[in-house]
Amino acid sequence: MKYIIIGLGNFGASLAHKLTELGNEVIGIDTSMAKVDAYKEKISHTICMDSTDEFTVSGLPLKETDVVIIAIGENQGASIMTTALMKNLEVKRLISRAINPLHEKVLQAIGVDEIVHPEEETAERWAKKLCLINVVDSFELNDDFSIIEAKVPSDYIGKTVREVAFKREFNVLVLTIIKKIEVKSVLGKTNTIKQIQGVASADNILEANDILVIYGSNKDLQYFLKQKIR
Repeated sequence: MKYIIIGLGNFGASLAHKLTELGNEVIGIDTSMAKVDAYKEKISHTICMDSTDEFTVSGLPLKETDVVIIAIGENQGASIMTTALMKNLEVKRLISRAINPLHEKVLQAIGVDEIVHPEEETAERWAKKLCLINVVDSFELNDDFSIIEAKVPSDYIGKTVREVAFKREFNVLVLTIIKKIEVKSVLGKTNTIKQIQGVASADNILEANDILVIYGSNKDLQYFLKQKIR
């Protein structure tokens, strides 16, 4: 996959390096030439440029890029301006780093696809989340095994866990199923919440909006995730 990461601070540089190591093409961007030079051997491509300059940014291969990540740290103004610019340029998937709750609200108002909290989430975790297609979230147990949250492949909707035969077909284990449930507040407003169903049973029927919590080797999880998703 192809990524553009803007902001080569600790989080942005670590994420760019990890994604490059995983075989992706990554363009790392920063206004600091020192940072660009420091990571030019660790990231596929590095560019020194002002990401708030629309003319300069429009020259980037945005249409060919799968994900744009705004990882700018302390400069909230540059982060917001860059995020808004990328949103206007209609990039395929836009992820931005939030520095504080107010910054997060502004990013949400702009309409980013996802928000990163580097203080709570590691670059390694985000690298895996980005590389494993159709993963909702992931937790790395070690270099070889992980637990992931994944959407139900369309071919398996309406089938039971037994009928899919996760262990025999993919060598992975379904630990539990998370269902999206609609509930009404005291004011009558309908909200969607996630409800964990407990230990998965072989008789559990898989529904379209279910999220599967699955354990297995990274290789086997990758194979399962290649199945057609609705």
